Amino acid sequence: MIRAATKDDAKGIAEIYSKIVEQTKISFETKAPTISEMEQRVESISSKFPYLVEEIDGNIAGYSYANTHRERSAYRWSCDVTIYISEDFRANKIGSKLYSSLFKVLTELGYHNAYAGITLPNDASVGIHERFEFKKIAHYNSVGFKMGAWHDVGWWELCLKDDHKAPSEPILFPDYIKNQGLNIYDN
Repeated sequence: MIRAATKDDAKGIAEIYSKIVEQTKISFETKAPTISEMEQRVESISSKFPYLVEEIDGNIAGYSYANTHRERSAYRWSCDVTIYISEDFRANKIGSKLYSSLFKVLTELGYHNAYAGITLPNDASVGIHERFEFKKIAHYNSVGFKMGAWHDVGWWELCLKDDHKAPSEPILFPDYIKNQGLNIYDN
């Protein structure tokens, strides 16, 4: 079941993310956040944007969320997106289900574009983003130093709405789930 994350999911989210931070170059964080820090992140992001988890048999199998793209007001219809899947569940199409749900919600909230920054090389991440029709728009060379080496980051863009009319204000995610409930997608 894909549903809105709550602070009670922070432990499961932190377990997935800490391995990414500590064992890979994928995240440019160098110290994994504590469960308390992850609770704060979930609450902060969820106050405006969707933060979704896939729960299987009581375990967080993966998560995805959107967040602020840039702080200036005219950017408010664009967002950055992130997805992480537990090593134990990577072959189960969870990433596709999470992203399908996230992009549906973002579109319904009124967002126009989604952006993803990917540490390169990362064939799995590039693959899922391009399956969802993200297009590469930028490449930053040697932008981050982690694990004894410099790493590149590519940026991908997805147009959520092909509409160039003046938009309505984006809807806050808590207002959306008041009407929808916590369950976003039931598989």
